[in-house]
Amino acid sequence: MGGAERSARKRKQQGSAPAAGAKAVAAARSGGGDRSKVILAVVAVLVIAGAVIGGVIYTNNQKNATKDKAIAVQTVQLDVPVKRDGGVVVVGQDGAKATLDIYEDFLCPACASFEEGFGPKIEEKVKDGSLKVRFHLLNLLNNRSDPEGYSTDSANAALLAADEGKFLSFHKSLFKDQPAEGARGWTKDQLIELGKAVGVTSQAFVDGVRSGKYDALVSEEYQKARADEALQQDFNGQKGFGTPTLASGGKAIDTEDPNWLAKLTG
Repeated sequence: MGGAERSARKRKQQGSAPAAGAKAVAAARSGGGDRSKVILAVVAVLVIAGAVIGGVIYTNNQKNATKDKAIAVQTVQLDVPVKRDGGVVVVGQDGAKATLDIYEDFLCPACASFEEGFGPKIEEKVKDGSLKVRFHLLNLLNNRSDPEGYSTDSANAALLAADEGKFLSFHKSLFKDQPAEGARGWTKDQLIELGKAVGVTSQAFVDGVRSGKYDALVSEEYQKARADEALQQDFNGQKGFGTPTLASGGKAIDTEDPNWLAKLTG
């Protein structure tokens, strides 16, 4: 379900609560003046109103969960080459047996789950020299944050962190402390502070985050991936592109196979 549909349903639910309460009171009063019925109806109205207010407070708290916070820092100790190649970050030895392309969005919950489940295993394969990884940082969900644009901002900042040799820790931190889809993303100032926390010291990083230096590269990578037939997946009987998507040698990898990584590097 899309964000707009969820918002419309929420507004409908919130708007219907007062009406439902009013109907309950009216029904009780029409029953011949039974005072106990009226009291019960009023209590029902108060319960409904309380539920609505509680839901609004919870939603607002969840939406603003990133406000006035620092992104929790995750440190990755991996002594391997890391370089930016346009809008792609390449991690690992050139002579690795296999190359894995990972297409991801920093707002994508499934990408965060993938990073949590397979990140350490992939790092081990990169460390032993059997795997090289190409990270494609996309803005597929750019309109799913509030305000919009977090997917682009975070991907741009990660590319800049790669320029400074701090990509791996920056990347893991953003997925480990991921904003909720539909909520407020990390601001540019917060992304800059994360950069400082993982060891970025250059003014070029700060300026690049603020100006959106690599925004166009991020959008370009997404459009290329979206148009690549080899990366299409099946979504309820329809073909389309989604994240995370994994590929090697120009072919998508079926990650439902629990042995996909061993087969790739074996």
